[in-house]
Amino acid sequence: MNADFTDVVTVEKETISGQIFPHDDVLTDPEAKLKRRRDAERAATLGNGYQGKLDIYFQTADGVTKRVQTTVWAAHEEYITLKAGTTIPLRAILHFEFY
Repeated sequence: MNADFTDVVTVEKETISGQIFPHDDVLTDPEAKLKRRRDAERAATLGNGYQGKLDIYFQTADGVTKRVQTTVWAAHEEYITLKAGTTIPLRAILHFEFY
């Protein structure tokens, strides 16, 4: 993992739908955005092919960094879909951690 995520709140995937996400992208670097897009696609492949879990680090509208351990079922243009149809907008995602 490249970034230092020491002050992270871990949440359960069932609470994601109650989160409020920022309107602006949490990443500003075009290369970081491209890497996030590729990682989202990789996460969906891992989730569909192997039901593999990973950690997703995201930020809420209040600036808090949170982590959820889950499986990604689909990666769309502007969001990812988790199990049971829960979505997280890509603009809120800081990092995917694969293991």
